[in-house]
Formats: sequence, structure tokens, C-alpha cells
Amino acid sequence: MLGPVILAASRSDKMRRFVSAAPGTRQVVSRFIAGETVEQVIPIVKETVAKGLEVTLDVVGEDITTRDQAYAARDAYMELIEHLEDLGLGTKAEMSVKLSMFGQSLEGGHELALANIRPVVEAADSIGTTVTLDAEDHTTLDSMFAIHEELRKDYPQTGCVIQAYLFRTEDDARRLAEAGSRVRLVKGAYKEPATVAYQSKAEIDTAYVRILKTLMEGEGYPMIGSHDPRLIAVTQELARRAGRKLDEYEFQMLYGIRSDEHVRLAAEGHRMRVYTAYGTDWYGYFMRRLAEKPANLLFFVRSMITKG
Repeated sequence: MLGPVILAASRSDKMRRFVSAAPGTRQVVSRFIAGETVEQVIPIVKETVAKGLEVTLDVVGEDITTRDQAYAARDAYMELIEHLEDLGLGTKAEMSVKLSMFGQSLEGGHELALANIRPVVEAADSIGTTVTLDAEDHTTLDSMFAIHEELRKDYPQTGCVIQAYLFRTEDDARRLAEAGSRVRLVKGAYKEPATVAYQSKAEIDTAYVRILKTLMEGEGYPMIGSHDPRLIAVTQELARRAGRKLDEYEFQMLYGIRSDEHVRLAAEGHRMRVYTAYGTDWYGYFMRRLAEKPANLLFFVRSMITKG
């Protein structure tokens, strides 16, 4: 199984240096990362929305070690919001954040992350859009959910992410499937032990469908984070059974993956949001994309050989 090996490598400084220096890396990274600066990503946002799609923007770089880096992450999102304000797209362009990037793993990290994320959520609200809190490894989730709950007191549209491969997620889904909630369901892309997470694809897929059913039958707004054609079809059927209209849930897929499917779903009347990452500290995000699909790794290796 290559996935767990690649996920382990995503935390290795030695592998970070090797991959960053590899001749074919830049070609492959550009497939998943929309640019390095906000000025580079804004034209992509415009182009995406012009196709009838929506976006959620992620400034990559969760592996921070200092408070100054956490403040810099906050400021990067504030800069993004200034650019989005000029576009006037409202919720067609929202943001996704990883609380580790806002200082969650540092000493006093829970309070630091909350203090850093609050002005971002407030600024997003002021321009008519919102923020979704990404899920990270299982040790961070209690803090993430507590911050999510606190933010929703003033900004109830603040979203969060749950991961199907974790045993705890079915309970989390039942708790979150309430009126006004926004919940993105993904399979999960971190290396987790068998004590807390399903390990086989079949078990994860089955759990995903159970959790999706809970969200669809609930009163919140489900956001389906998957490229799997079977799960997309299941989503449509569960939405039909639950009596949901097309604007009462949405699909979300990654920038650079199955782009034709993005357009197809939007053409059918579905809300289709493209998760669009940008920034210079792309390594962790990039390695998780390789781990999710072996074809991505083969594409990378082939590029290295071609450029070498």
C-alpha cells in the first residue's frame, strides 16, 4: 500500500528537500496548486466562477513552528479577503483553513488559533462569504470542533469538515446535522492508526455512505467532498430520497482533478465547488494528493524521469 508510505513521507524534512529539488516536481505541483501568490490565484477564481462553478480557497502551509508564522497565516487570509471583496462574488468564493496553520499545535495553541481565526471569519462575513474549518489528524479534532462551535455563536454559517475513515465521525455527523450547519464530508487523507480509523477502502466507503445518509436526512447543508463516481451517484439518490433541492447541498472536488466532472455537474444544475489551494509551502498538501491516488504518483515519477 503506497498511500501510508507517502503520508509518512509528508512529515519528513529529508523527503521535503528531495521532492522540492526533483526536476519534475514543479510540473506536477502546478496540477494541484493554483499558484504561489494571491495575485496568481485571483484570475483562476474569476475563470472558475465564469464556468458556473464555485470555489473554496486554501492558503497552504499548515506545518508551522512559531507564533510569527501563525500571525503571517492570518494576514495571508486577510489579504485574500481584500482581493475577494473587489470581486463581489459572495459565497461563490469562500475559504478553507487549517487551524494548525493558525497556531493550534503551539503552546497555548487552542486559544491562539481561535484568536487568529476569528478576525478572518469576521472579515469573510463582512464581504458576504464564509470560512470552513478543515479537519486534520484525529488529535486536533476536539479543539477544531470547540473552535467551530464558538465561532458559530456569532457566525453560524462557519463550516467544518468531518472524515469518514474515523470511528468517531458517525457521532460527530449526528451532532452536526442541525439546522444552519455546513458540513463537508471527506474520506480522510492523514495517516491514522487502526485504533481510531478504518484502514480498508471498502470499510471507509461504507462508512462514508452511512454518514452521508445522516447528513442528507438532517437539517444542515451537506458538502460532499469526493471524486468517486459511485459516491456521487449515491449522493444524488440520497438527496432525492431526502427531498432535497439541488441548492440544498453541494459537491466539492479538488482543483486539477476530474475538471470535466466539475463542469458536468454544474451543467446539471448542481452546486459544484472547486477546492483551490495556493501558496509557497505546498509540500504537505501535495503529498496527500499523491497518497490519495496512485495515478498521481505515477504521473509524478514519469515527470521526474522525463525532466531528469
